[in-house]
Amino acid sequence: MTDRVLIAGAGPAGLSAAAYLIQARIPVTLFEAEDALPENLRASTFHPPTLDMLAPYGATQGLIDQGLIAPKFQFRDRANGCLAEFDFAVLKDDTDHPFRVQCEQFKLNHLLHDWMAAQGGADVRFGHAITGVRQNDDGVTAIVATPDGKAEFHGRWLIGAEGANSVMRQALEIPFEGFTWDERFLVVSTPFPFEDAMPDLTFVNYFADPEQWFFLLKVPGLWRALFPTKAEETEEEIFDPARIEARMQWAWGKTEPYEHRHTTLYRVHQRVAERYRTGRVFLAGDAAHINNPLGGMGMNGGIHDAFNLAEKMAAVWHGETDDRHLDLYEAQRRPIALDYVNSHTIRNKQNLEASTPEAQQTFRDFLAEVSSDPEKTRDYLLRTSMIASLRAAAKITDA
Repeated sequence: MTDRVLIAGAGPAGLSAAAYLIQARIPVTLFEAEDALPENLRASTFHPPTLDMLAPYGATQGLIDQGLIAPKFQFRDRANGCLAEFDFAVLKDDTDHPFRVQCEQFKLNHLLHDWMAAQGGADVRFGHAITGVRQNDDGVTAIVATPDGKAEFHGRWLIGAEGANSVMRQALEIPFEGFTWDERFLVVSTPFPFEDAMPDLTFVNYFADPEQWFFLLKVPGLWRALFPTKAEETEEEIFDPARIEARMQWAWGKTEPYEHRHTTLYRVHQRVAERYRTGRVFLAGDAAHINNPLGGMGMNGGIHDAFNLAEKMAAVWHGETDDRHLDLYEAQRRPIALDYVNSHTIRNKQNLEASTPEAQQTFRDFLAEVSSDPEKTRDYLLRTSMIASLRAAAKITDA
């Protein structure tokens, strides 16, 4: 089994790449260190072009069936309510899916895995962790820790899509450039119906506030509230039920305490790998770039990486072009992580936490200007939906 593509990581990026390659009649072996498909709760927003990409595998309809269609999103503040509302219907001529879908990312993992299994060409190895790599002009060898001990697997190329702590990136000594925010993000999931308390609420809402900004997002059966924590707060203090309750009451005050179904705390980074390719090994998804979640661009960007790279691999595999075509992957995708995803998510955070009256007014003036001009609204939605970044990447034709 030497003439195949090896993939590390059975998350959204790894499975998306695998699905595309299998549909292109290319053998794939996918390694997942865990004993089952990852089911973490972080990402839950699927943007319009991502839904377009996933549709041929039945995953888009599956996400719609299991999730919530979110045609609009809002910027709000606690005192004045909605500052601006944006409707993806403006993009009806730019995408087959002019809306977001709110659905936990682990459900996509199952949908793609099931589709691959139905094709009869899925070779997914659970409990297999790639620990090292060798390569030469003829191929790449993954050194894998398996339930039966160390083993070696050979392929033509290897895609490292095993997350922010990517073994592939570390093994190839690729710097992960950027920074880590001082504050951590706390996510609290609750069944409280915020849509009843605030009837004009959409399923995705960004609350700007100089003292405590927050983010409210609906998934089936639950609302997720995301809060920044202070750098000096200890983990014990952050998870103190009284502090969690105080944050929830800040989001919406009510007489009864909130029911908390899940609480998660995580560090927030803005990092991009110095390079996405070393010989026959490629990085995709969180292995290549990580960013704060404001805008829902991390997982979506990883899926876009996967389809971009898999499409190029298929063209080379079937003799439509030569190996140099693969250099376009980094040339197209890395600038997107730097110039679109990082810049946009950083700006989102800065706007929400604007602390001076001048900065707050500048943000509100921006929202008023964009929402009152149809052409500016469309341009803004092309950027926030990630359609603009995909179009910009497609224009890059020289590596």
